[in-house]
Amino acid sequence: MTSKAPEDIAAAQIASPSYRLAALDQDFLLSDPMRGVRFLLEYAKAELALREWCIRSTIVVFGSARIREDGPGQQKYWYGQAREFGRICSLNGGALDGHEGTPRDNVIATGGGPGAMEAANRGARDAGAPSIGFNITLPHEQFPNPWSTPELTFRFHYFSMRKMHLAMRAKALVVFPGGYGTFDELFEILTLAQTGKAPRVPIVLFDSAYWKSIVNFEALAQHGMIDARDLDLFCYADSAQEAWDHLVERGVLAPLEPKIT
Repeated sequence: MTSKAPEDIAAAQIASPSYRLAALDQDFLLSDPMRGVRFLLEYAKAELALREWCIRSTIVVFGSARIREDGPGQQKYWYGQAREFGRICSLNGGALDGHEGTPRDNVIATGGGPGAMEAANRGARDAGAPSIGFNITLPHEQFPNPWSTPELTFRFHYFSMRKMHLAMRAKALVVFPGGYGTFDELFEILTLAQTGKAPRVPIVLFDSAYWKSIVNFEALAQHGMIDARDLDLFCYADSAQEAWDHLVERGVLAPLEPKIT
């Protein structure tokens, strides 16, 4: 009879990657066939945290990561107004609720990075309210800004799952000046609303002069590329208070059902 311990006899088997517990096998979890599982994990992790914080609805704020508080031109104004909007929305929209399991509504949600996103998260912090940062892993790593609530600061690998979380609780969208990334998010929400794949929510483009100089929406209608009524999917605002007033006029404070259970 051998005096060796069982683990010594089966050392090669135990060392084999196939013997690892699947949930603890990083090589397996990061393999190509497990892409669907990783999608599910990215959905479920954020979903559980948002439910724990009783977050029923959000106001999504997009805008350039390049905007700086002390930046040139209009940047200082854009930053300040994004911060002020985050504060006004958080004070008046229901983000300060959530006591004893009551739902929080209209919680500021951003892409979690710097610039206009940072400013909106910072405004929520000024109001003493939680806010969300949905960060994305990029080749040149994007670090989270320091103003989103730590427990509500997420990082995604998949743009599609990040977009889903940004859209699925949104009661409104406020879009500050930005570039390709901002256009991507804006036109995604516009397309979902136009095609009826998602409920229509108020969309406010901040700084009318900027947006009218960058995108000629009227020309799209004139050339028949969109219906004239598609121009009603959004409106413009030139101050944080005006943006909030537009959202209130369009029902952002109306009750939302069902409640989180």
